[in-house]
Amino acid sequence: MTEKVRVGAHPWVYAARRESRDIYPILEEIFSDMSYAGLGGIELMHTALRADDAVEKIGELSQKYSLPVIGCSFGGSMWDRKNHSAILEEAELVIPRLAQVGGRTLGTSVGSAPALKTAEQLDAQADLLDKIMALCEQNHVVLNLHNHTYEVDDNEHDLNGTLARIPDIQLGPDLNWLLRAGVDPVDFIRRHASRIAFLHLRDQKADGRWSEAMGEGDTDHVAISQALAEMGFGGDAVIELAHESDFELTRPLKESLKISRDFVRNTLGY
Repeated sequence: MTEKVRVGAHPWVYAARRESRDIYPILEEIFSDMSYAGLGGIELMHTALRADDAVEKIGELSQKYSLPVIGCSFGGSMWDRKNHSAILEEAELVIPRLAQVGGRTLGTSVGSAPALKTAEQLDAQADLLDKIMALCEQNHVVLNLHNHTYEVDDNEHDLNGTLARIPDIQLGPDLNWLLRAGVDPVDFIRRHASRIAFLHLRDQKADGRWSEAMGEGDTDHVAISQALAEMGFGGDAVIELAHESDFELTRPLKESLKISRDFVRNTLGY
């Protein structure tokens, strides 16, 4: 087993069941469930760090449940300069707080645009990423680019545009979103091995619908495991469960997290 890879989870599956998408009121439930599942950490949503007492509350929960904060997800429409001030202000609030609770990664999404991003929009995106990366560095946090489908559609137009402008930026690919965009995760890992510092993991069935837990779908995680072993992956691997809007749970989320954690251990070796 590869001990250097920490396996955590992201709470999107909890947020998706709340109209407000706000996980702050249910943080204790989330920490308790992830601790029960045997996870080694949590990647928060950045919105959980907005409250004035967030650092104190999250720190207490992290200690109570022996669940370190790995980092948090963060995003905005960075391609549109009109949004830069608001996004940067948000980053200036949450990144220092993230560092205070022990987080060291910022999984960053650049936002989708109505059409293929222009060179000017990609320039704007890169300019803001540079500023956020500098803020991260000041707080000993490492930014990684987290993808949905839009970053890797059209022959990875969006991602390639960012890489051309910020060659040393690190990647935190979501392997399932790659699959849903028609990009082979194994090929992506091999092509971008030197940049990959973080992973998001999920599973889906042959019909394209998400499985309730990892290991209950048809994604070829054996091939993914082999590609990760070839590159010597040593970052963080985060399980981010998701379910279709019409899906009805058959078990508590903490059980699906536990099943997923066990699957990652048995299949990926982490």
